[in-house]
Amino acid sequence: MSAYRQILYHIIFRTRSSEKTINLTHLDKLKNYIWGVITNKKCVLFRINCMEDHVHILSDLHLSVASADYIKDIKVASTRWIKSSGFFPNFRGWGIKYCALTYSYKERDILINYIKNQQEHHRKESFQDEINRLFQKHGIEMDEKWFWEDS
Repeated sequence: MSAYRQILYHIIFRTRSSEKTINLTHLDKLKNYIWGVITNKKCVLFRINCMEDHVHILSDLHLSVASADYIKDIKVASTRWIKSSGFFPNFRGWGIKYCALTYSYKERDILINYIKNQQEHHRKESFQDEINRLFQKHGIEMDEKWFWEDS
C-alpha cells in the first residue's frame, strides 16, 4: 500500500506554568537536540525556535508516527536532556498541553519565517495573545484552562 501526504504541522508547547526557564544562551543546543529526536522519528524539521517559555516546531509527520506520540516523544526526550545537560537549571518540565496546527506546503515559507522571527514577534505580542490569535484564526474554541493549566 502506498500513501502520500503533504501536511505541515506547526507544533507549539510551553514550559510548565509558562515559566521563563529556557536560557536563550543555550538555545542552539536545545534546538539541535530536538532536531535529532525529530529525525529519529523519520520526520523532517523545517524550522524550530524557542522563547524562554515556549517552543515552535514546523515539521512534517512520517506516516508511521501518530501526532500525539510524536509530540510526547519530543517533550519526554527533551525534558530528560534538558535536566541532564545543566544548561537550563530552572527548567521543571513542559506543560502537559500542546497545540498542533496543520498547514498546506504552500504556506511553508511563511511559517518558516514566522517561527524564525519569534524573538522579534514577541516584542509585540505575548505568548498567550499569540495562542489566542492562532486558535481564532483556525476556528478553534479554546478553553483557556485546558491550554494554560498543568494538570
